[in-house]
Amino acid sequence: MRFFNQVHARMHTKATARRYVSTFAACWLGAVACFLSQPVVAADETRLLIESADPGLQAKLEELVREQGLADAARRGDLNLALVIVTDPAHPRLAEINGHDMVYAASLPKIAILLGAAVAIEEGRLALTDSLHKDMNDMIRYSCNPCATRVLEQVGRQELLDVLRSPELQFYDEESNGGLWVGKDYGPGTAYQRDPLEGLSHGATAFQAARFYYRLYTRSLISPAMSQLMLDALVDPGVSHKFVKSLEGLRGAKIYRKSGTWKTYHADSALVRYFGHAYIIVALANHPNGARWLENLALPLHKLAVAESWDAIQQQQ
Repeated sequence: MRFFNQVHARMHTKATARRYVSTFAACWLGAVACFLSQPVVAADETRLLIESADPGLQAKLEELVREQGLADAARRGDLNLALVIVTDPAHPRLAEINGHDMVYAASLPKIAILLGAAVAIEEGRLALTDSLHKDMNDMIRYSCNPCATRVLEQVGRQELLDVLRSPELQFYDEESNGGLWVGKDYGPGTAYQRDPLEGLSHGATAFQAARFYYRLYTRSLISPAMSQLMLDALVDPGVSHKFVKSLEGLRGAKIYRKSGTWKTYHADSALVRYFGHAYIIVALANHPNGARWLENLALPLHKLAVAESWDAIQQQQ
């Protein structure tokens, strides 16, 4: 019996019991997104991702975690992982460990603030000024906390939670183990609204963070212009640690990324494009050595994703 059976069974029991279907069906067929060469995936991407769980990839992810000496951390729930191979975005392949557990995620949920700002701009509720644009970029690229708080103030604290819980996006759903949550400014002070499931001020599940990148990559998240705005903020990370410390030396790799750190909590998330390959990795750790865990995981995850996506590359040629 594989050592992850208990963890994996718990994860899928929760996911099955609370499984939900996104109703957001529109994909924009635009000409300005940087992924023009990729087909647009339509309709129910949440169900598509859940049903794209790949047993073979799952076994290899579990073996990778064993090899990294992180089996006990996974059993304890101190390590959450999601890997999605999206080289063929219409047929993603998913593997995850504790992927539906809601945990503290530090600055990673700033991607939710970025989304909230893009939605507000698109709806005409917020003007894209030079100063706001700079804050949006800096809160992602350099994880600037004052920048994130200023953008959050412009978007509206409750308005952002409404966006995350909206039927069109469903990045936070109490019936589906939560998701992305921002209930506190990034700075001193107390939380204005903690998430209903775990009482977190800034939270995420690995699955929902991966789903964010998947929807952005497949242009099923928001309009092409706003998608490009978000991608421009995420690309070329300005903080070299965790995933980026290991991956930035890969010649030809394009990394779209947001990380997070607070005390023993370490988070990282990235969409990586590499010579026709594309994959999403998300890791959330709670341990004093968590940053090193994520740094050491990045390159093996990259090698696994690339090795597993060759068939999709060959089919595209």
